[in-house]
Amino acid sequence: MDFRKKASAVAAAGALATITTLAAGGPPAVAQAAPGSTASDTPITHEQNPRVPEGAAWTQAYFPSSDGSGVVLHADVLRPANLPAGAKTPVILSVGPYFAHAGQTGPEGWDRAGPSARFQDFINGAGLMARGYTFVMVDLRGFGGSTGCLDWVGPGEQADVRAAITWSASQAWSTGKVGMYGKSYDAVTGLVGNDLKLRSLKAVVAQEPVWNMYNYLFSNKVPRPNVTGTPMAYNSIATMPPMADDSDRYKANAEYEKSHPQCLSDNITNNNNPDPHSAYWNARDLAAHAVGTSTPLFVTQGFIEPNTKPEDIAEYLGNHRGRERGWLGQWEHVRGNDTDASGRLSQGRAGWFNEVMRFYDQYLRGTKPPVTDPAYAIEDSRGHWRAQPTWPVTTTSYQAQLSSGRYVDSGGGASAAAGTADRGRWDMERAPRIQALSPAEKNAARRSAAADSSYWTWSTPASEPLRLTATPRITLNAGASGNVMVRLWDVAPDGTATMFDENVALLQRSGRISFDLKATDWTFERGHRLGVQIGTIGSTDWLDVPSGHTIAVSGARLAMAMQNPRSDAPTQGDRSPYLDQYLTANTTTLGNVGEGTFPLKLAWGR
Repeated sequence: MDFRKKASAVAAAGALATITTLAAGGPPAVAQAAPGSTASDTPITHEQNPRVPEGAAWTQAYFPSSDGSGVVLHADVLRPANLPAGAKTPVILSVGPYFAHAGQTGPEGWDRAGPSARFQDFINGAGLMARGYTFVMVDLRGFGGSTGCLDWVGPGEQADVRAAITWSASQAWSTGKVGMYGKSYDAVTGLVGNDLKLRSLKAVVAQEPVWNMYNYLFSNKVPRPNVTGTPMAYNSIATMPPMADDSDRYKANAEYEKSHPQCLSDNITNNNNPDPHSAYWNARDLAAHAVGTSTPLFVTQGFIEPNTKPEDIAEYLGNHRGRERGWLGQWEHVRGNDTDASGRLSQGRAGWFNEVMRFYDQYLRGTKPPVTDPAYAIEDSRGHWRAQPTWPVTTTSYQAQLSSGRYVDSGGGASAAAGTADRGRWDMERAPRIQALSPAEKNAARRSAAADSSYWTWSTPASEPLRLTATPRITLNAGASGNVMVRLWDVAPDGTATMFDENVALLQRSGRISFDLKATDWTFERGHRLGVQIGTIGSTDWLDVPSGHTIAVSGARLAMAMQNPRSDAPTQGDRSPYLDQYLTANTTTLGNVGEGTFPLKLAWGR
């Protein structure tokens, strides 16, 4: 019997395991289960296995994905241990690659099998069990106890998300109302859930997601250093061995790749496609697929985050039509409740779990929030927090005409350095923690107009504080093939300058090209200028192949959206610790700052 027929037969024979309801009026009857047992029909409590959160009862389940492929998905289910039999609860669901019993991104040294601790901070910090919620963790295909080949948020994984939502809503202990929770990859699956437009999905909390999967590996056809390393890292997670006391079924599923080695090779090959308009990447453009979606959405995003960057966030939110909440600011790849070594909140704003639970209670239970939270709480580049009804809010938008110039596409020495080191072996949880200009890049910037690797255009000084928001977009005519990098700098009157936004593109031929920079929320003080640097890719954040061509640039324009900070409505929040790290790592002193050729103003023509 081939795999698909066998899996279908198993499913028909009872693979859709349902969770045994808890004993009425008391804790589950688990005395007969040995400590560490993973029997899917016997709830396990914290007293029997310390890996189970206090107040929870853990069971496991298996069910098919929704695409008819025969893929069988594994779920770990945590139910409030004190509920009577048949008690229905709303469900909070996480779907991702990090829920294997042995560990999230590698073996973690556990002495027995048990549910992943990935979101135990949320389970305990939000008091999920005491609040009467069920928490479900589902392994994507190829990971943990699920079969199948990993699929980098493609149609297969999207089918897994659909199946996980549908299954969670249909269980006897479920009210039929499901919310999703995640950070990084399992925040991406929350965006997928919204894109699927399922009635049973009532709310999504997505912290630091990727909004378009292409952008994690490429930028406008230029590969990032992790273009091969990240697929290799997920291959490593997919082949993590099970625990010795996992069930036979879990073990067999976890070792699926041993008999299907093409899963690993295909993951490398498929993700090495630089064409953003290919069918492969179109299926993974979550922002484009968000058109007309309406699931209430609560997101976080660091504008200067070095890992899952703010690319396509404005498109995703613009396409989404449902209720939105967000914490946006100047931080790295962290959760809303994370703290740094000194105990400061990494995102700077207090009350993450309380605010998240008010959001879930409203949309999963219909409970009116006891306080009114701002739709968006935003930290700008000065560390100041404000409340907004949406993001972005634009006072005016215009296109600034930039100077013509030329540069040599030499790579600035960065490409050769990148090729000598394995800089790209990371998954989303183990990526670089700081975005920093190298000494060579700072030196090149200091030389400014004297360098042949880039040229500059300067704005006139700002006559009042103003904010560059949303997603800047560059358009230019290139006189030859090669590569181009565009960087935006905040330049003080004394020449002190901070690079705050950038992106690159491959120039396949001479002609006109347009591309987005990263979304931003950067405030210019009075007297500061915007410096626009156009040149070769002098950064190890990409694996470009320098052409050696001298590239003439003409007709360059920068589309910008500006916001007036005078209308800011302050809200609670402290300066995120990462902001100062970023400023230190990306600030230098420029020489040869020229005359301004375009105004930096809140109203064009003023």
